[in-house]
Amino acid sequence: MKTVQMTLEEELVLEVDKAAKRLGTTRSAFTREALRSALKSLRVKQLEKKHRDGYKRMPVNRGEFTVWEGEQAWGDE
Repeated sequence: MKTVQMTLEEELVLEVDKAAKRLGTTRSAFTREALRSALKSLRVKQLEKKHRDGYKRMPVNRGEFTVWEGEQAWGDE
């Protein structure tokens, strides 16, 4: 692990400390998990944008996936 110094608003630190206490963890552990979660969210948003952009460049053609419709299983039968 590496120790880093950060500048945060006092109110944010107080809220983090309250949340960490409620969860029975430390400020550092809570912050690590929050950063991991934020990075995961960012990756998902980037992939979603890449996906949208791909469909804008190459939209689905009518009937392109009809061959697969019989393979769909929705679990309602």
